Amino acid sequence: WDTPQAVAAFLDHFRPRAGVLMETEIWPNLVAACARRGLPLALANARLSEKSLRGAQRLSRLSRPAYGALAAVWAQTEDDARRLRAAGAKVDGVFGNLKFDAAPDAALLARGRSWKDARPVLMLASSREGEEAMLLQALGAQPAQSGQSAQGAGVAPGFQAVSGHPQPRLLIVPRHPQRFDEVVAMLQAADLTVSRRSAWGDTGPDTQARAADVWLGDSLGEMALYYGLADAALLGGSFAPLGGQNLIEACACGCPVLMGPHTFNFAEAAELAEAAGAAMRLDGLPQALDAAAALLEQGARRQAMADTGLRFAQAHRGAARRTAEAISALPAA
Repeated sequence: WDTPQAVAAFLDHFRPRAGVLMETEIWPNLVAACARRGLPLALANARLSEKSLRGAQRLSRLSRPAYGALAAVWAQTEDDARRLRAAGAKVDGVFGNLKFDAAPDAALLARGRSWKDARPVLMLASSREGEEAMLLQALGAQPAQSGQSAQGAGVAPGFQAVSGHPQPRLLIVPRHPQRFDEVVAMLQAADLTVSRRSAWGDTGPDTQARAADVWLGDSLGEMALYYGLADAALLGGSFAPLGGQNLIEACACGCPVLMGPHTFNFAEAAELAEAAGAAMRLDGLPQALDAAAALLEQGARRQAMADTGLRFAQAHRGAARRTAEAISALPAA
């Protein structure tokens, strides 16, 4: 896509007056072509991790001209701004994270809550490759080896609710849809029964679905519904060293978050959520499951975390307005 010919054809056809790239999407040929044409190209909601900075510095002959030719850069955090400057960018402002301004779909959130029953739901949200296997290992539910039958483990050896509370149900929502079938096969190999969201329709889980060990969220665009169903969420991408997925959405839905050690994609948001009491950080999935089991039995504490998450998400809004005003001020080509 970022070839001189493709970029020139795009600009000749659409003749944009300005351009906005998002977060980390720096395309050197696009940046160079816009600079030659006097077309202002900005980077909004900009972030750059330490790892990505090191990569940019290794390829500085390519990256520094690209960052330096941007008409404006608006960073998410001061740390991002520092790293972006080190990469060669001129940072024009620190506006916060646009994801705080994305309001959850109220109808989906309400639908998810209406489908709840007495059994609490623990969600693995936006799980990445390897994390479902880590979860099964932490639960003691292991896939069968070739030539062996799986050992029925129920959902949660070591994760049984006590004090008369129902055993939690697991809801797994993989980040990438091409992995839905793979995750189902993995769960079934561990002798767990699975009910897929795609089989529920608009009426929600039926009696057979509610008897399943695990629910699989295999639909797109329904994260608010899943957070409405869940009583707590394990943050995908944070237990494997992948940087973590979006915890802001969970907070905005009033779902307490349990995150692992790897949250560099949302570093400041994760730190602020933890400091506010909207999220807990654990060393790994076994520790997160222990914390979740305790949280699911403590209704008042869980509700306090949910309320804190809502306030946290609301308090950090405003990046969208600041970004829109800055885009409007760009000089048109």
